Amino acid sequence: MKIDNKYLPIFISVALGLGVVLGGLLNAPNQSQFFAKNSSKNKLNKLIDFIDDEYVDNINTDSIVSLTVDNILAKLDPHSVYIPPSEQAEVVESMKGDFVGIGVNFYMYNDSVAIIKPVENGPSAKAGIKAGDRILYADKTKLFGRKLPNDSLFSKLKGSVGSEIELTLYRKSERKKIKLKVKRDVIPLKSVDISMLLKNNTGYIKINRFAETTYGEFKTGLDALKKQGAKSLIIDLRDNGGGYMEEAIAIADELLKDKQLIVFTKNKKGNIDKTFATERGSFESGNVFVLINENSASASEILAGAIQDNDRGTIVGRRSFGKGLVQREMDFEDGSAVRLTIARYYTPTGRSIQKPYSKGNDAYFKESDTRFVNGELYEKDSIKVSESLKFKTKKGKIVYGGGGIVPDVFVPLEVEHGNETTAYLLQSGVVGHFVFEQLDKNRSVFNGLTFQQFTAKMDETDLYFNAFQKYIFDNGLDLKFGKSKSLAKRYLAAEFARQLYGEKFYYEIALKEDAMIKAVLNQK
Repeated sequence: MKIDNKYLPIFISVALGLGVVLGGLLNAPNQSQFFAKNSSKNKLNKLIDFIDDEYVDNINTDSIVSLTVDNILAKLDPHSVYIPPSEQAEVVESMKGDFVGIGVNFYMYNDSVAIIKPVENGPSAKAGIKAGDRILYADKTKLFGRKLPNDSLFSKLKGSVGSEIELTLYRKSERKKIKLKVKRDVIPLKSVDISMLLKNNTGYIKINRFAETTYGEFKTGLDALKKQGAKSLIIDLRDNGGGYMEEAIAIADELLKDKQLIVFTKNKKGNIDKTFATERGSFESGNVFVLINENSASASEILAGAIQDNDRGTIVGRRSFGKGLVQREMDFEDGSAVRLTIARYYTPTGRSIQKPYSKGNDAYFKESDTRFVNGELYEKDSIKVSESLKFKTKKGKIVYGGGGIVPDVFVPLEVEHGNETTAYLLQSGVVGHFVFEQLDKNRSVFNGLTFQQFTAKMDETDLYFNAFQKYIFDNGLDLKFGKSKSLAKRYLAAEFARQLYGEKFYYEIALKEDAMIKAVLNQK
């Protein structure tokens, strides 16, 4: 069944909204709390026990409890949520910043586990596994010809540090089966995708989420950029749904002077907790630019707000998501958890950037759809802000609360109004799968090419663009790129570069004509 193109932005925005929930739920450190004893709680416990002991049929009371918790939290706010054990384990792993495994990027392609690329210097790469290999067996467990869910695959490939697994592979390029033994090791889950020097001594750091290791990764990248001569810094927070508040604060501390206010929180009792910068900042004087868009949320907004309100730098892009709530986690013995909103946070000028949620969770997450309709993603004048929520920085700049961070320099979507699907599609996993399948057909056409030769080859041909157009049509999306052809070719070339040469080369191509990067460089 084909998806009507006009509805796809809605599906995409809902999916991204869910990403904001998971990314933004971790604004406070994990802490265990206990429910106070009261008559309502006793009533609930008695009812569950009564059903468990006396109900005529066998009932899984765990599912009843989960449903009850969901219903209770649905009456609160969109970010107070129950996380079942399976999802909680994934979130904890992602935010921890590493896991133990064999170190491969893969996906199920034609009912086989296809290796997109081994993690650089990871166990699989050291053992000799190559991009394009298929994993047929993990020890004696058959992996091909079965529709295995990702969690089952991960469980087969994960294990303890130093444990060994024998993989039976099919190497298509050599048309043969091979067996390799791989020793599992700690695999980092990077929250900083790249740090690199652009022209004009401008450093660039891309942060995809705020996990336990984010500040350390950021500081390593910043120190390296300073050694390379960076005098200005771009921090890219586009599509960053948030994470640990403390990591965003630590990064802000590197950029702000001693005793400048970073953020403050206020709980139901009116207690205010202020967090200030310390003396440790290592980049307190160079130009700072923060890139945001409609999917930048939570901890991303804390960092952007601290920079904007302290007149420390320039916010570039489009209005951010608008999440100004702080959660605390309560873990349960079965591995599930509840994350409950315990406070609101405010930027240094005193503004709350939390958007309204009084109309319910569905309306809250679908608010992003209105930005497509009202033209906000194309014209700054279309951003609706309340004059009653106007604030001033110390230097007199006007900033607004009530629904996200409004950028100082507005940059519209790089596609024409009505073709928003293109922009999101080109940065989705669809492109990665398409590129893998193209390489899988004939990887040898790129053998021996330098990066410069590769870019020239991609510039001069429409072969892959035309193939991609057919690919998405065959997969149920009737989408014409039209004026966005050059944008599509850029992202296709960038993904080919990532899979052939590595992450750095993806960004070298993707950022070359990036509208927000151009806006920054034009500011200087």
